[in-house]
Amino acid sequence: QVQLVESGGGAVQAGGSLRLSCAASGRTFGNYDMGWFRQAPGKEREFVAAISWSGGSTFYRDSVKGRFTISRDNAKNTVYLQMNSLKPEDTAVYYCAARNQGYPISSTWPALYDYWGQGTQVTVSS
Repeated sequence: QVQLVESGGGAVQAGGSLRLSCAASGRTFGNYDMGWFRQAPGKEREFVAAISWSGGSTFYRDSVKGRFTISRDNAKNTVYLQMNSLKPEDTAVYYCAARNQGYPISSTWPALYDYWGQGTQVTVSS
């Protein structure tokens, strides 16, 4: 079992930045690939970014490439999402998720992830 808790969400003006954190507890953090997803009201949950267990591979949805950076610190059992140049369309609840190794890092289906945090709200105003 892995427990995940997100933090760092808030309200920001367009063009601003936020850094989300996801603290993990339970089984060995370094054994899991990690991902960030988001869900806006009335919409399906969508993939944002993923990072392999070692941190050596990352993958992003096209709309956040060049603006968002996913990273992890296995010694601190934490994964991060640095979000720069935020846009109103980035407004959503952001969730971190964990999955066992065995899938390409570019596989973005939410059902592949085994553990989920409670989410943190990000609101970007124009």
